[in-house]
Amino acid sequence: MGSHAPSRQPGQQPPSPQPLPGVDTIVAVGSGKGGVGKTTLAVNLALALTKLGHRTGLLDADVYGPNVPLMLGLSAQPKVVGDNHLLPLEVHGLKVISVGFLNPGDKPLIWRGPMLHSIIRQFLGSVEWGQLDYLIVDLPPGTGDVALSLIQTVPLTGAIVVSTPSDVSLQDARKAVGMFRQMKVDLVGMVENMSFFVCPHCHHEIDIFSRGGAEKTASDLDLAFLGNVQLDPKIREAGDSGAPTVLEGEESPAAKSLFEFARNVVKRLDEIKANAGEPVIQIQ
Repeated sequence: MGSHAPSRQPGQQPPSPQPLPGVDTIVAVGSGKGGVGKTTLAVNLALALTKLGHRTGLLDADVYGPNVPLMLGLSAQPKVVGDNHLLPLEVHGLKVISVGFLNPGDKPLIWRGPMLHSIIRQFLGSVEWGQLDYLIVDLPPGTGDVALSLIQTVPLTGAIVVSTPSDVSLQDARKAVGMFRQMKVDLVGMVENMSFFVCPHCHHEIDIFSRGGAEKTASDLDLAFLGNVQLDPKIREAGDSGAPTVLEGEESPAAKSLFEFARNVVKRLDEIKANAGEPVIQIQ
């Protein structure tokens, strides 16, 4: 497999990230392991930002399991315009592109490192997003090739790490935090998904996965904590049916914690951008 790797001269630096025209803020949503609800949170975050009045796009870069089309009830193909450029699909005011659009159905995507790097780079460079306040990028789980390719291809404003409160999930979340820090990506913070369960009969909160683990881990790692999202069958059902929970609005009990999460993300991104100082204006 090594013979297929792109050749680079000794000492040659990888190409520096190029801004996406018209896109103000790019946020990656990652996790150390699968099964923590990363895509559910990415989809609901993007839709919540849209409902809060922000121009938002969602890029599903999870090449191994692109579930965004299912969660948003999308089956159409993006239109190709001009010189092989893709127009995102639009649903509920949100612009969406998924690698799943390239490979519809249940066929597995078996791509190796160099192929992944070129598809991510090509994908990002060929999408006509228009003007966006936020582009949310759903990464594949773990700390592999796709995450690294993305970080090398676009200038991320920051990254969100999703974890459940379980020790196994938190151990892997630490690895994801380490990867982003090593790649010099600002961390927006950590969010605890499946934090607690409200019994439908007695209405008491039950800590199935030992609630509070992510908040403590965030504190240990000197990260912002972005909130607790409850374990609610309605959130899962809504995603499976193509109508994510936040579409019910902020007054819906199931959506409340998701909107709080979205507001915390906006606040943290504003802090990151303020700390980065004024951008240097380049004279053409």
